[in-house]
Amino acid sequence: MRQKYFLFTCIILATFISCNLYAQANPDALLGIWFNEEKDAKIKVYKEDGKFFGKIVWHKTGDDISPYDENNPDPELQKRKKVGLVILNDFEFDDGQWEDGTIYDPKSGKTYSCVIKLQKDGSLNVRGYIGISLLGRTTHWTKAE
Repeated sequence: MRQKYFLFTCIILATFISCNLYAQANPDALLGIWFNEEKDAKIKVYKEDGKFFGKIVWHKTGDDISPYDENNPDPELQKRKKVGLVILNDFEFDDGQWEDGTIYDPKSGKTYSCVIKLQKDGSLNVRGYIGISLLGRTTHWTKAE
C-alpha cells in the first residue's frame, strides 16, 4: 500500500517539476496569440531585443464596443484604434515568469505593473498591480491557436 502512495507522490511531483522547469527553461513559451479572459480580444505576444511585448490583433466589435482607445486619458490617443495597440510592454523572463513589464487596459485607460506566469495547463495568469503585486488583479488568458 505504501508503494502505491509513494509512486503516486513521485508522479505528481515529477509532473509539477517538469511543468515548472518547462516555463523556467523556455522563455519563448509566452510567444503566440492569446485570448484575454473575456475572450473579446486576441493579443499577439512577440519578442523584440530580448524583451516581450503584446499587441491587440483582434477584438470584438458591436454597437456598444468602440474600435478606438476612447478611455485613454490623453485626448490625442483616444483616436487610435485598438487593433494594433501594444498593451504588454518590456517584459523580461526571470525565474519562470515574465516580469518588470507593464500592461495597458484599454477598458479603463490605465497602465499597471504586471507579472505573467505560465500555468501547468498552458494558460497564463496575468497579474496587473499598482505598487506591490499583492494589490492587484489576476486575469486568465488562454492560447488562441
